[in-house]
Amino acid sequence: MYTTFKTLHSYWAYLLLVILLLAVFNALFGILKRREYTARDFRIALFALIISHIQFLLGLVLYFISPLFDLWSQGGVMGDAEKRLMLVEHPSINIIALILITIGYSKHKKKVSSTSKFKTVLIFYIIGLVFLLSRIPWDVWPNW
Repeated sequence: MYTTFKTLHSYWAYLLLVILLLAVFNALFGILKRREYTARDFRIALFALIISHIQFLLGLVLYFISPLFDLWSQGGVMGDAEKRLMLVEHPSINIIALILITIGYSKHKKKVSSTSKFKTVLIFYIIGLVFLLSRIPWDVWPNW
């Protein structure tokens, strides 16, 4: 079960990065080209939100079934950079990124003008994306 969730979490991360980049570029081009905010734009932002929440759920299950979780009882997690990344930094920062993406999605729905909708999505989604990219365990991720 652990291997299945690890594989799902890893491959779903690729999908998440692609859809978040799509949402960010869509919002950027919407602002630059002064387009009207359409149902297509709404679906892109929504799809990025849904994909990020599914990734969170996969990661949450993986966190608790992972053999790394047992390291908490042994101690020394905060003293070891790799253990700290996997058990503290990666989950914490990614939860903050998820919260930012969720706030951005919620706030953009309340905006009236197309430009303000695009700006809200752009700001919150790009900050969330930067947070996600900052705590991906790059040395082990592609090999999972």
